[in-house]
Formats: sequence, C-alpha cells, structure tokens
Amino acid sequence: MCGRYTNTAGPEELNERFRVPIESAEGTRRFNIAPTEQVLAIVAAKGEPEARMLRWGLVPHWANDLKVGAKMINARMETVATKPAFRDLIPKSSRRALQIADGYFEWLKPEKRSEPRQPFFFQLDGGVPFAFAALWTPAKIEGEWIASVTLLTCDAAPNRIAAPIHDRMPVILADTEAQRAWLDPALGAREALALCGTLPTERLSARPANPKVNKAGVEEGPELLLAPA
Repeated sequence: MCGRYTNTAGPEELNERFRVPIESAEGTRRFNIAPTEQVLAIVAAKGEPEARMLRWGLVPHWANDLKVGAKMINARMETVATKPAFRDLIPKSSRRALQIADGYFEWLKPEKRSEPRQPFFFQLDGGVPFAFAALWTPAKIEGEWIASVTLLTCDAAPNRIAAPIHDRMPVILADTEAQRAWLDPALGAREALALCGTLPTERLSARPANPKVNKAGVEEGPELLLAPA
C-alpha cells in the first residue's frame, strides 16, 4: 500500500511539468502528506485537465459519513474494475485523476515486533515530480459536497527496489504520454488499466528516511527525507 508521500515542488515547477495551471501553493511543498488530508490532483471533470484539491481517502457517493474514506486511500489495480466503490469510476476519464507527488514512503517490517519499523523514501528518476494513477468522486455528506481520491497500487514483485520493502507499490504514471492517456475519454477501463504496470526498477531509487515521518500531522520538513546521522 501507499500511506504517505511527498509533493515538495512549488506551483511554478509543477506548472512547468504538467502544463496545467496551478494558481495556488496549497498542496505543494509538502514533505509528509497523510490520509484524509487535502491533496493536489489533476482531473478532467469537464474534459479539460484542471488542478483541484481532493480529500485523500475515497468517500463513495453512497457513503453516509467520511469514516469510510480512511480505509480507501488505495485501490488495488487487480480488483478496481470489480469492487463496488471503484468499478463505476475506472471506465470514466472524468473520474480518473493524476495525484501529484515527487516521492513516497514505505516501511520495512522489523525482524522483531518490539522494534520500530524503518521508513524508506522512494523517488522517480532522481526526484522529479510524477503522478499516481488515481480515481476520484464527489459525495454529499451531511449536506456538504466532498471530493475525494484514492490512488492505485500494483504488485511490487517486478521492481527489485520496491519489492524487498513491501509487496505492493503505487501505480506511477511517470511520463507525460501516460498521464495524458489516463485522462483521455477515448480510453475505457481496460485500456486505462493497461497503463498501470509496475514501474521499471531502473527508474526507482530508495533510501532510509527519518522515523519522525511516522508522526502524521505533526512532523513536516526536508529533514524527514534523510535518516538521522
């Protein structure tokens, strides 16, 4: 799974990278993004890509409260076309999203349960911004419209960097062509999922991160990306 990530770039760099107007710094320059927070994404709800802030953790349109969203931060690509919360979203380009990031964290399980888990920080091509393949939807909760998002995950086994740390990894749309295709209305569910393979090993790097990253909503800053000396 993927439960924490970064988006450390500013609006100017992201504008240059994704060619979509990002007029606010909200959701940028973040070093410890956690579930249920507002995150930066690109959607094409009306056909043209636009930047939006979405709540991380999908709240289906039929949900009665926000609690369900905390359990839906990820969607497995193998079952996303059949699970009730996701199956009506994946065929529609208007409900697919690019969840913007430039790194993510995963934790290595310790040999002994009494020992703390060691976080690792993963980057693409040395640290460039990229997009997680994601799905989003609006839901009306207690009279208020909430737009929320979930990112897709895939089998990490083919990636020799990711697999030793965790058996799952986020679906990373690394290149402009794949990102544009994910939002293309000409693509149905099958074609969209064909974009969701495991990232090649040579494009991913990992290093130990600061255990302070475990404290969501408390710790934030570039020092989280490096293990303490």
